[in-house]
Amino acid sequence: MKIERNNLENSVVELIVEADAKEVAKFRKQALKYISDNTEIQGFRKGAAIPENVLVKKVGEEKVNETVINFAIDDLYRKALLESKVIPVAQGEIKEIISQNPLKIKIHVEVLPEVEIDEAKMKKIKLTRKKLSVTAKEVNEAIADIEKRFAKFEETDKKAKMGDRVTIDTDGYDKDGKLIETTSMRAYPLVLGSGLLVPGFEEGIVWAKAWDELDLDITFPKDYHNKDFAGLETKFKVKVIKVEASTKPEFTPEFIEQLRGQKLDMDGFKKLIKSEILDVKTSNQNIENEIKLIDELLKVSTLDLGEKMIAEQTDRMFAEVKENMLKQNIKMKDYLESLKLDEESYKEKHIKADATKRLQGELILNKIVEIQKPEIADKEVVSEVEKIKKNYQNPEVLKRLDEMYKEGTQAFEELKRKMMMKAVIDGFYSAEK
Repeated sequence: MKIERNNLENSVVELIVEADAKEVAKFRKQALKYISDNTEIQGFRKGAAIPENVLVKKVGEEKVNETVINFAIDDLYRKALLESKVIPVAQGEIKEIISQNPLKIKIHVEVLPEVEIDEAKMKKIKLTRKKLSVTAKEVNEAIADIEKRFAKFEETDKKAKMGDRVTIDTDGYDKDGKLIETTSMRAYPLVLGSGLLVPGFEEGIVWAKAWDELDLDITFPKDYHNKDFAGLETKFKVKVIKVEASTKPEFTPEFIEQLRGQKLDMDGFKKLIKSEILDVKTSNQNIENEIKLIDELLKVSTLDLGEKMIAEQTDRMFAEVKENMLKQNIKMKDYLESLKLDEESYKEKHIKADATKRLQGELILNKIVEIQKPEIADKEVVSEVEKIKKNYQNPEVLKRLDEMYKEGTQAFEELKRKMMMKAVIDGFYSAEK
């Protein structure tokens, strides 16, 4: 087998593979057997050895050659990758059957791009990390949010107030009095102050009692996410079916233990909440720092991403968007309809650029890890695993984590790689004075 290699644009390697006569004879033998096993010929029982001349006469030389090529492609593709030491990032494409005698095939394979970094310019990149702090107001707001989530509701004949839950029927009408069908809801449970519905709607129900009927004049914000409703003047007819008064939970040590697995008094709980908020801020800052650094590194780096890599990354990020919307009870289909875009158009317009940048950043940072080779000891990884385990209380989950992150496992090595990358990123930052 002969292989000619050409490096093309967009990280595509072209392999022109030529099979020798011995290989072609092997593929022809395989093709004839396949045809024999799958062709009925009068005078021969199923599975019998059928002479080549009979098979060719029955199906034609063109069909035989086509089958030979099909058998050859898979074998030659695998061997060509091994011999040329090409590692594909996506399935290769057969671009052309150049000739059948000799059998010559043109294959395009997308590979990881070569990353070139101007190290002298890279060393001049200096960024500053902001100091983080948590205020008492933030802690109190977090506790108030917990109070809302764990509030208990009991039916009452009193007037509704913010924090109470109401069950309503509602229909929305445009300024001409025409029903807007997508606004109709029946027996809809709504916690007042949750901000789930259009601004002004929940406020309009405050002080209503069970079986009150209300008319609410609501104008949707001009920047409303559904463009069909943006700026729309609407009259909502609302019937309050039920009002349930909310009772806030009492933060006893037992309740706190249910929440966080630790038996703490209120002061201890506030310290824990403060620590959790700081962890979230730190995590968000790490993401922001990585984005800022990638922006700078892109100025001193060159790499040529392939189309398939970008497409796969775009699909992954689109799946993330769908999952996040689902958590907010928003259907992707409805959201796309509001934007008047299909999935592919949305990916092209709103995701592809970010997907490309994310890929570029990962590849550049991986290259810097190779250059700098930051040392992360196994005991540091074990310590990081212990931090991960602190987020869980279930003994079975903890046992699975111990198994997953055993030294030498794939998960252990991946975590070490992430820690190496973090060390690289941190190296470009100094603390704010």
